[in-house]
Amino acid sequence: MTHFAIRLTTLAMFSVAVAATPSLSPVFFTPAYAAGGDTPSAPPASDTKGTKDKKKKSETRNPNTENAAFLANYRTAYATVYDKQDYTAAIAQLKALGQDDRADVANLIGYSYRKLGDYKVSQIWYERALKADPAHVRTWQYYGLWQVEQGNRDQAQYHLNKIAMLSGKDSAEYKSLAAALEKAPGSGPTY
Repeated sequence: MTHFAIRLTTLAMFSVAVAATPSLSPVFFTPAYAAGGDTPSAPPASDTKGTKDKKKKSETRNPNTENAAFLANYRTAYATVYDKQDYTAAIAQLKALGQDDRADVANLIGYSYRKLGDYKVSQIWYERALKADPAHVRTWQYYGLWQVEQGNRDQAQYHLNKIAMLSGKDSAEYKSLAAALEKAPGSGPTY
């Protein structure tokens, strides 16, 4: 009976460990969804190699005021992209935020460059956004559309599969990229 109790306890501990493992958890749990919008995600963790001077400066700043100013300026840039479709102005506004390492910001910069037809620079920004947040669904969508526009349909399919894994097949991002892939190659702009 003691061996049975030990084995049962070991099995229970192993099951908890497997369920808690991030790379395996999508198999057991519903994934969390992240897309992007006019409210950006949190910035990446800051570098811990900062100096004492940097710490003193950050202690004197009011993070609530800075966050409110950032959000207001981000929303202005977001509106410049989607409402005004003034991509050159939007790029300047987004870069002025000083938060290029945020996935939402980098993604919008990449989107703006893509809409301006500068595919090489756009690609750099999409990859920067995914480096900041590999689960940023909107970047997978926009970069997938970039792939379609470049004729890289296999890569676009990879992006579509990634979106399905992150946000499901009912998400707007999945449907948008799937619709672009359904179009005949060379049939015009995708989005």
